[in-house]
Amino acid sequence: MKKFIYFILAALILLAGYKFLTTTHQDFSNGSADQRIISFGDSLTYGTGASSGKDYPSQLTKMISRPVINAGLPGDTTASALGRLERDVLAYSPDIVLITLGGNDLKNGIARDTAFENLKMIVDLIHNQGARVIIGGLHIPFRDRGFGRGYKNLAEETGATLIPDILEGIMGNRELMSDPIHPNDAGYKIMAERFYQAMRS
Repeated sequence: MKKFIYFILAALILLAGYKFLTTTHQDFSNGSADQRIISFGDSLTYGTGASSGKDYPSQLTKMISRPVINAGLPGDTTASALGRLERDVLAYSPDIVLITLGGNDLKNGIARDTAFENLKMIVDLIHNQGARVIIGGLHIPFRDRGFGRGYKNLAEETGATLIPDILEGIMGNRELMSDPIHPNDAGYKIMAERFYQAMRS
């Protein structure tokens, strides 16, 4: 009889341990499994330079085993992104929004203050819907024009989660880039991993 009781107790302990492990794995972002996740941004979100299904939202989808909507648009600036925010993001009532924006503003010579005013409006509007925002920032030496500091200030002001330089160690590495600006499949995988880690934090 004692052996039978011990067997039952051991089985219950193993079952509890299994449930804990699977729950911990599933609860990567401190939220439910039915969260709606949208990647919003420019060509880095769209996946310019990637093979089919190798853009970062697609690779992130495989990592977390749930859909990540790709709302990326090549050439998007903070102004054009703000103009389509309602249609492409807010209309879907997201729980988490991942953002890569600012690179085209930097490239096109748009004033830093203007770019980050637009970005702040984007973040505030998403937060007003109750969604979490994770920003993939950029820091390009010798061409930064204060954008790196701008991302940090934005995160501090809004409470958004910031990855300071989403392309750190990728840009300039020929093995990870498809052209001077865009990652290749391996580079986008690193981006996906960075967003994944930020979602878990």
